[in-house]
Amino acid sequence: MDKFDVVIIGSGPGGYVAAIRSAQLGLKTAIIEKDPELGGTCLNVGCIPSKALLASSDHFTFAKKEAAKHGIVLDKIRLDLGTMLTRKDKVVKTLTGGVRALMKGNKVTVFTGLGSISEPGKVRIQPNDGSPNEIAADHIVIATGSVPVNLPNMAFDGNTIVSSTEALCFDQVPAKFLVIGAGAIGLELGSVWNRLGSEVTVLEFLPRIAVGFDLEMSNLLQRSLTAQGMKFHLETKVGSVKVTNGRAVATATKGGEELKFEADKVLVSVGRRAFAEGVGADKLGVAMDERGRIKVDENFRTNIPGIYAIGDVIAGPMLAHKAEEEGIACVELIAGKAGHVNYEVIPGIIYTNPELAGVGLTEEQAKEESRKVRIGKFPFRANGRALANEDVEGWVKFIADGETDRILGASVLNHAASELIAEIVAVMEFGGSSEDLGRTVHAHPTLSEAVKEAALAVEKRAIHIGNR
Repeated sequence: MDKFDVVIIGSGPGGYVAAIRSAQLGLKTAIIEKDPELGGTCLNVGCIPSKALLASSDHFTFAKKEAAKHGIVLDKIRLDLGTMLTRKDKVVKTLTGGVRALMKGNKVTVFTGLGSISEPGKVRIQPNDGSPNEIAADHIVIATGSVPVNLPNMAFDGNTIVSSTEALCFDQVPAKFLVIGAGAIGLELGSVWNRLGSEVTVLEFLPRIAVGFDLEMSNLLQRSLTAQGMKFHLETKVGSVKVTNGRAVATATKGGEELKFEADKVLVSVGRRAFAEGVGADKLGVAMDERGRIKVDENFRTNIPGIYAIGDVIAGPMLAHKAEEEGIACVELIAGKAGHVNYEVIPGIIYTNPELAGVGLTEEQAKEESRKVRIGKFPFRANGRALANEDVEGWVKFIADGETDRILGASVLNHAASELIAEIVAVMEFGGSSEDLGRTVHAHPTLSEAVKEAALAVEKRAIHIGNR
């Protein structure tokens, strides 16, 4: 029986990053993946393919609606959806192949099959073809991720009522596309198909979109997406979705009124749930919480010695970068090092155009905690680079402690928000203040100057806009 120091079950961002770091630390490491390709949901049917389609559909919109403003005259613009999907698949293949190369380069042993913990210290591997194999490990890390929530009254059929996986590969643009759930996944995929020509309607049970982000900024995002053609019905509860002859009808209620929505495709994106089925945790008595997530302590240890868990399968935001940091911290702790994750500075991002990024406390959360805060905001319409790009939509917003000036949170609404938020995260990681960031030299002209100006606006010192 092969023996390893660390065995990781699941090769998503949390799992494969943990494997690399484990190998770097000199631990004999193996990783087990049930699917043919490494990378998990994120690389294969999540983060990466969705961003590829977002980029392609954004280019399509630019060609149709914006290019002429730049003196670029394009005639007879048409969509070649097949080529767009092929490009998306190529991006995925490149990255999953890269992960496999990283495993080889770091001397991580890869097993393909369903991994389950038969007993503490032993993992059974059942390949798709062939006989099962068993390996031994001093430390076993569960990194099996999450799956879309499937509701019984609108169960996925893989064709008309779909999850995000199927919504990445429609063979034609649906004339009417209904999205149930206005979180990141629903907004992003709704945005893709809206750009490509679908009539997109979003139904959301809550009175707002993008829950968890700053309310002011998410309202601005909704206004922008509405201007792009997406329709929103908030405070709308979907009771059922029925399919007849390949066409769906959703029945919902809003303010006591019954509404019906017809669609060619329905994306149900009401959240994801931890996926620990088949890994053997239940049979071993691994403790779970009320939402089916594996319970761990501050060192990612379960209640069973030698078994750990990270990523979407434990509590916390279901984000690839959160899983990555947990994977690194977990194996560093196994190796006797001081690994940790600062959960207060994990950014969240919605990759629409404009993108919405946020980190730390929102204005609403600060008020709920009765914190004394100061707020600084700056619009991209007053930023020189944004004007030159003719991309002036959005704002930067800071929430700073009213006494110490420490940055407690921030939001960015802009097409480059996912990149701009990183500077703020870095300053927050070191406990920095709005003045620290505002006094830092930023190159001109850049979009990042809007971040500097918003930080200065906390003390009403912004240069390129009036301060109130």
